[in-house]
Amino acid sequence: MTMKKINAFEQGEAILKTLSKGAFLTTAADGKQNTMTIGWGSLGFKWGQPIFTVMVRQSRYTKELIDANPEFTVSFPVKEGFAQALGLCGSKSGRDLDKFEATGLTREKASTVNVPLVKESPVNIECKVTQVLELGSHDMFLAKVTAVQVDESLLDEKGKLDLNKAHLVAYSHGEYQTFDNILGTFGYSVKKKDKKEKKKH
Repeated sequence: MTMKKINAFEQGEAILKTLSKGAFLTTAADGKQNTMTIGWGSLGFKWGQPIFTVMVRQSRYTKELIDANPEFTVSFPVKEGFAQALGLCGSKSGRDLDKFEATGLTREKASTVNVPLVKESPVNIECKVTQVLELGSHDMFLAKVTAVQVDESLLDEKGKLDLNKAHLVAYSHGEYQTFDNILGTFGYSVKKKDKKEKKKH
């Protein structure tokens, strides 16, 4: 997979469409790294600067790492193979296990922040936090987008991001699915096996 940097201004609309399908929010601090599943976020512009906004519950391990190192990356999953990783990263805490090892996801060095990207992801955003707003049980992080990298195979002949080539995975009403197939349900990746199923093995 050959990655290419793209302009957040020019590709903003396509990136926003990608956000609605879910993503991995990755953080790192003091030698620790974690990624969690998010199904929300927004991309806007403040004084001409692209800003990514995300809300994280104050009790989350992710917030602890962002507080220690105010940077993060957002990586967007594709194809059926990511459904189980999305399920685990959205239901397990990074305090209890290394999610990269548990899911088989690969860390990739980012170009502008000290937080890894998900190598298998064809769309990655690098961000540096500029403002934090405390909103009850969650903190809202506003972050400057410092780089956007995409797999060249997702660009059309004009260099624009073509999401029809991405086969994005979406989370909707408890189900992970592509646009035409249900791939799994919330928590299925960590669900205990049925007793009858255990006997078969």
